[in-house]
Amino acid sequence: MSVFAAPGAYDRAITVFSPDGRLFQVEYAMELVNRGATILGIQCAEGVVLGSEENIEPLEDAGYSWKLFKIDEHVGVAIVGLSSDARVLIDQARIYAQSNKLTYDEPIDVEVVTKRICDIQQMYTQHAGVRPFGVSLIFGGVDKTGTHVFGTHPSGTYRGYKATALGAGREVVLAMLKEEYREDMSLENTIKLAVKCLHKALEARQLPPRIKIAVVPTKTKKMEMLTDEAVEGYLKELGLSK
Repeated sequence: MSVFAAPGAYDRAITVFSPDGRLFQVEYAMELVNRGATILGIQCAEGVVLGSEENIEPLEDAGYSWKLFKIDEHVGVAIVGLSSDARVLIDQARIYAQSNKLTYDEPIDVEVVTKRICDIQQMYTQHAGVRPFGVSLIFGGVDKTGTHVFGTHPSGTYRGYKATALGAGREVVLAMLKEEYREDMSLENTIKLAVKCLHKALEARQLPPRIKIAVVPTKTKKMEMLTDEAVEGYLKELGLSK
């Protein structure tokens, strides 16, 4: 490939920067993420909460529509974007987690598994003939250093957060988190905040409230999926259920 791309070709060649220093294919991947279902991750001293919207078609089996996945007992992930791309990265994350356990006889750190997945994502931004992964992930879990939430970008970067959100309702959720999040919150109140944020994001787009929540408590260091009945109970407690 020529070092110099023809005018207008910058959005077709992943390895070519535009004159103003942009990789358009990475930006397009992020646009896909921004249009996806809202996901969030919140950490507190008592654990980590991951949440997601679940948009189900009328004839779709609800048991096969997931945005929350378990990587290892102590680590979960929320996804937004192309689920097929996410599945490949999740499989790799699970392999890394099990390899770490076999090699070092201890659970993998949340940041380590995040970094390794971001290494894969970054590799797909610098080779011709491939495209970036059209997905962002929020990793959340509890390891020997405490509770952690990390958000990834299709470019392969990641950042640590106290609370964060991605997807179509991101702005609504972040506005609520900035106003209501406190570092000294209990796990119970953190779950309520996650449910409230996702409900508000769905309501703003006039979508029915279908919310999934997963928690990783510091006491057990084991990821648990809340049942639909439990989530409905939180909605009723918050006065958000019809």
